[in-house]
Amino acid sequence: MNTLAAEAIGNPALNLAIFASFVVVTLVFVIRASKTNKSAADMYTGGAAFTGRQNGVAISGDYLSAASFLGIAGAIALTGYDGFLYSIGFLVAWLVALLLVAELLRNTGRFTMADVLAFRMRERPVRTAAATSTLVVSFFYLLAQMAGAGGLVALLLNITNRGGQSLVIAAVGALMIAYVLIGGMKGTTYVQIIKAVLLILGAGLMTVWVLASYGMNFSELLGDGAAAGASLDPGAKYGVSGTTKLDFISLALALVLGTAGLPHILMRFYTVPTAKEARKSVVWAIWLIGLFYLFTLTLGYGAAALVGPERIAAAPGAANSAAPLLAFELGGTLLLGVISAVAFATILAVVAGLTITASASFAHDIYASVIHK
Repeated sequence: MNTLAAEAIGNPALNLAIFASFVVVTLVFVIRASKTNKSAADMYTGGAAFTGRQNGVAISGDYLSAASFLGIAGAIALTGYDGFLYSIGFLVAWLVALLLVAELLRNTGRFTMADVLAFRMRERPVRTAAATSTLVVSFFYLLAQMAGAGGLVALLLNITNRGGQSLVIAAVGALMIAYVLIGGMKGTTYVQIIKAVLLILGAGLMTVWVLASYGMNFSELLGDGAAAGASLDPGAKYGVSGTTKLDFISLALALVLGTAGLPHILMRFYTVPTAKEARKSVVWAIWLIGLFYLFTLTLGYGAAALVGPERIAAAPGAANSAAPLLAFELGGTLLLGVISAVAFATILAVVAGLTITASASFAHDIYASVIHK
């Protein structure tokens, strides 16, 4: 068995080099996109110039966050079936977005969710409330992404003190602000498309690698994962008591209904020219997101079987370290560097989407429509 401390953390330069390569490539796209930004519509919606397929890939890049890649794999590795409930809920939520939100939002809005609400209501109070809601949701969503970034940095670079992690988190935030300021929605969209492709390919590679190590025998993989502690039966986390069962109901409602209200997801429906393209975007997103969440099942049980829940829980970042540890176990330092760079790309793309959403909401809904009107 590989020893993480001796090999992976001993090569932080490789991890940084792979991550820096991604940053350089995406910055090139962002700078090129900035040259076509001529108006507010270009800045906030990319001029509604993206196709349904492009926007669907970008939506999957915006939606598949650090929680999806790092968190769900770790939850499955530690709690088994109950951890997979997150994958199911996150995917089913897109049916609500497809049937109730995408087309109507594209037909009635312009830049933000507040445009829809202000269509038939008093503008100033509605925009103030909607913008406040958007900023609060974006803030707490950002906290989760930055927690993932801190855990990943602690694992890769052996930065265990809070001060060092805080500096890296601040650097990630500054980089995302630069992405948004330079490229606007067009630049952000290209970052999200690149990230979605890398994430799905990376997760797919690890999935095939795990299955190959078991001779493509998925049942044997599940058996070893269950023997290591990742239960195949429901209830390991949410069936212990009456309170945890209520927690499960609350979680299910939040997962299924919450996606349709995420401001950075709603804003993506304005980047296509028609309602038909918005609907097509969701269909593409459902297929890509569904494929990725199928991968998380194999990754989670693979981490339990090949790495072990005890080792995952003891590592920096705890559950968030399951996917990087599995990558190290499969392919050593090189695969760890690649997958960790993909995880960082995941964080960067989602933070970029949240940043432009929050800035658009403040500038368009509060500054332009309330303060200076």
